[in-house]
Amino acid sequence: MKKVLIIAVALAAAAWASPPKYEYAGKWGSRGNGNGQFNRPNSVAVAPGGRVYVDDANDRLQYFTATGIYRGEFSGWTERYTTEGLEVAPTRNVYVGVSDFYDARNRIEYYTPTGSFLGSWGEWGSGVSQFRNHIRGLAVASNRRIYATDNGNNRVQYFTFSGSFLGSWGTPGSGNGEFDGPWGIAVAPGGNVYVADWQNSRVQYFTSTGSYLGKWGSHGTGKGQFKFPNGVAVDGEGRVFVADTENHRIQYFTSSGSFLGSWGSFGSGDNQFNNPKDVAISVDGRRVYVTDSLNHRIQYFKQMNPAVAPASLGRVKALFK
Repeated sequence: MKKVLIIAVALAAAAWASPPKYEYAGKWGSRGNGNGQFNRPNSVAVAPGGRVYVDDANDRLQYFTATGIYRGEFSGWTERYTTEGLEVAPTRNVYVGVSDFYDARNRIEYYTPTGSFLGSWGEWGSGVSQFRNHIRGLAVASNRRIYATDNGNNRVQYFTFSGSFLGSWGTPGSGNGEFDGPWGIAVAPGGNVYVADWQNSRVQYFTSTGSYLGKWGSHGTGKGQFKFPNGVAVDGEGRVFVADTENHRIQYFTSSGSFLGSWGSFGSGDNQFNNPKDVAISVDGRRVYVTDSLNHRIQYFKQMNPAVAPASLGRVKALFK
């Protein structure tokens, strides 16, 4: 009987060690410029307390409860500005990437949780603390660093929370550590940095200071392949989630890129997407939020733990009859 129990426990542990599944839990938004409406939502970020921030082409940033109840917005941007990169620090201050093509100004701005301006840094160019084209993604690390994908310069730059330059890495190309339009970026609990390498249809990952560690993905529709991935997020267990934008799905992987699962297909129904642009995960890892851009809405999904089959112990016992 002791052997039976040991094997049963092992089977149960293996079942619970299986990757979790995710199922549709809710949505909010429609096309428009009213409260809770969107025009091509770009980025989504979740604050430590569960508040959800979303920016879109209405030149504003709205925030909601965890289930989509409208709570307010940041305003003051104009049609001259494009906002895309978005992240919330552990301090709950909100960071956003702002591009202004008319004045050739690119910068990172940061705000209190309800939208009071605190500061900014950056300008157009290719030097230190300068950016070209869009700041596509922002990510924060527990050591009070903020990482930004400098899309037009094909690099990642990182800073203190108040904007002091700390370092950068990346050059144009398709080799290891090179980028062709870096987009989403995320930091894992251990400090490794994951970047969605948009035009190269892959994900690359690095140490916290930019030493190349590995990559996965190629252009296609199969498991682990991508068609121009945009957003990337990492949960507390190190699983990596990727908004596989033109395949209209979310894929997720181990920390080194082994495929774990996916969900979504093209359409406008529940659990369907039309160009998902970004993905964010609640602090407890139980909810995944997706900007369903061309459906002008947010969808969210809940983690479902795999169940242990009730007959497992019986099957083990049968081995010993």
